[in-house]
Order: sequence, then structure tokens, then C-alpha cells
Amino acid sequence: MKTVFVLNGPNLNLLGTREPAVYGAHTLADVGQMCAAACARHGLALRFHQSNHEGVLLDWIHEAGRLHAAGDLAGVVLNAGAYTHTSIALADAIKGTGVTLVELHISNVFARESFRHHSYLSAVARAVMCGFGVQGYGLAIDALAQMQAAA
Repeated sequence: MKTVFVLNGPNLNLLGTREPAVYGAHTLADVGQMCAAACARHGLALRFHQSNHEGVLLDWIHEAGRLHAAGDLAGVVLNAGAYTHTSIALADAIKGTGVTLVELHISNVFARESFRHHSYLSAVARAVMCGFGVQGYGLAIDALAQMQAAA
């Protein structure tokens, strides 16, 4: 059984209470349940994590890279939060591991502040999703499953 990593960056632990008009009322635990259901539909295992620390996210991407090299990874869904706009280290890890990655944003970042319009991750991501709310997580897992089936 192949694995999907769903990685969440800084402040996503505040889902449900942080700016509900932007991010909605679902909690991170709700998102984890949605991801588990999406993985189950496709016969995939789920690794679901959140950290406010960039280095921890890097370690998980490296771990996903080891699974990728062994042929045991379906892909990574990464909502890097604000690190999207600041982290060359995350971009380098994605590129260096060769993982299939979907960059995900709950809100439509292009309808928000201009600093959110630039992503260091998009150039190394297989796909970018934004503006679907937390339902985007399930859509991203569906997309990874389709990419896996096509490979």
C-alpha cells in the first residue's frame, strides 16, 4: 500500500478559530478525517502532520523522499502556510527528493495580500490548488491517486 503524506505548516493548528471567514470553521482534526476518508477510497495509507517549525516540515519531506525512492509513496500534499512565500529550504527539499507534490492553499491566495501571490514551492510542485477550502485536501489526494494510476 502506497502512502500519501499530508503536511501542514505554521498556524494551521488554529483552523476552526483563525479567521473563519477566510479559512472556514473546520478544525485540523476535521481535515485529518477528510484526508483519511479520501485515502481510504483509493486504498492509500495516510501520514498526516502539522508543525509550526520549518525544520520539522523538511524532515517529513525527506522521509517522504525515502519512501518515494523505495516506490512506496503516492505523493505529498503540502499546505506550507506562510512558508510558501518564504522558504527556499522547502523548495530545495521538494526538488532534492523528487517527490510528487501538490501545493495546497485553503484560500485563494491570489485574492489576498500581494505578498501571498509569490510561491517558492510552485516551481517544484507537480500541481497547485487554491481556493477550494478544506475540501481541496480531498481533491488533492484524488489527484495524486489519479497520477499514481496513470504512472
